[in-house]
Amino acid sequence: MMASGKNTGRPRGRAPVVSKRQGLPWVTIGAVVVVLVLAGSIFAVVLTKNNENKAQADALAAWVPSASTPDPSVNIPGIYVGAAVPAAGDTPATYPEYKAALHITSDQRVAYNRFPPVGGPHDGIWANCNGVVYQTAVRNENMVHTLEHGAVWITYNPDTIATGDLEVLKGLVDGQSYMSLSPYPGLDSPIALQAWAHQLKVNSATDERVQQFITALRQNRWVYPETGATCQQPSFDTTNPPAFDPSTPGADAIQMDGQGATAATSEVNGASVTESAESSAGVPGVPATDTGGTTDPAVGSTDAVPTPAASSPAAG
Repeated sequence: MMASGKNTGRPRGRAPVVSKRQGLPWVTIGAVVVVLVLAGSIFAVVLTKNNENKAQADALAAWVPSASTPDPSVNIPGIYVGAAVPAAGDTPATYPEYKAALHITSDQRVAYNRFPPVGGPHDGIWANCNGVVYQTAVRNENMVHTLEHGAVWITYNPDTIATGDLEVLKGLVDGQSYMSLSPYPGLDSPIALQAWAHQLKVNSATDERVQQFITALRQNRWVYPETGATCQQPSFDTTNPPAFDPSTPGADAIQMDGQGATAATSEVNGASVTESAESSAGVPGVPATDTGGTTDPAVGSTDAVPTPAASSPAAG
């Protein structure tokens, strides 16, 4: 201060005062934390799922068919496989006990040698087998035709299967191409899986052999007779299918050797018209001509879809 008594210093500014009502933006911080936690959780779930899928794929790699191992299912413990003439190149194996391309009419029955059956003469109309979960048991003769087309047919005993196992089976089949599921009253095991000339019976849907069977045999072109055949069947009533008959076939039943059945004119020697056209083109899996069938997006080829009249002796 000078002698004059005047204060020449600059007045000091007041320090900023933070209102007691103000504070850190906890709401914003909390929202950010929640977002980060959610993002981390989602990442962890996705990573875990990817790891599980990879682990499952690795576990099933040995069961994927190839030219060098056309039928890996023969190594599944407990599986039934019919006697076969092995596959050669792109030609499927043949199973003398289970003759293909033999049709019967809707009022005939076949004296099958296994239950559920795994091949042999069958109805000219196949059951829809593109991921259909049937609520009622379906006639054997229609279901066997699906096996000829490369499908896997899973059956279960409605009286002995565990509720949880039934849900697992539905998850395996629902919406999946070349798969079907139906109850099978009187089945001697809780679950049975069928492919052409192949069968596996298990007690649990979580048995690792279930996935092995599906991987090895669904559309395995070295096993089923009609390579490229479709599973679509718009004429088949999936809500009220032809009924399963548990009684023993009578003396007039068609035998497994095909006596009394009609050779399918469109499936000569087990090959469909479509397959014959493909062979002539020399390009397996690519139709050379339009056979007038229904395209199946799962395989990109066509196979003639019969009308109900196709099960008559004159039809193919």
